[in-house]
Amino acid sequence: MRVLVFNGTMSNKRNTANHITDYFQSTLTGMGIEVEVFNISEHAIPFFSEDCDIVPDAVLKMVELFRSCDKHIWLSPLYHGGMVGAMKNCLDWLIISAKEIHPYLSHNRVGLVSWAYGGNASTGIDNMRAIANTLRAWTLPYSIPVVMQGLYEENGKQIAIEYQEKFERMIAQLVAPI
Repeated sequence: MRVLVFNGTMSNKRNTANHITDYFQSTLTGMGIEVEVFNISEHAIPFFSEDCDIVPDAVLKMVELFRSCDKHIWLSPLYHGGMVGAMKNCLDWLIISAKEIHPYLSHNRVGLVSWAYGGNASTGIDNMRAIANTLRAWTLPYSIPVVMQGLYEENGKQIAIEYQEKFERMIAQLVAPI
């Protein structure tokens, strides 16, 4: 089993996306599961274009990575009702697998996490779910809309117990046998 943690933020700073990514990575690795992390900010993925005659190497590597991992966790802050645009751009490139026997993310399980100030992070989840399902992935019935004001303990550095429990519940569903 290989799990991809898809960090959809463009920032290179230590931020919420990195903290959540680190939590999932360390927890899964501690369970003996192989984890791949794809941080958009570390890859030069060009804008998707249907007119592209030659698919860039960075895109080919990304698509291979996404398709080689049978389970995914997608992380995105809420941006104007949806996921980060660069994240959607990466997913658009999966079109290059359209003519394969099992195209896109066929049969992959995907856990979804979005965060926002206030209670609107669920709209980011809805946006990601629609895209994952269109890419033929199976989204977990349990997703995590994070309210930023409650994500961290009072020290502001450690993820709150409430969210640790939610993340672990997601991991349990993600790795459970079918």
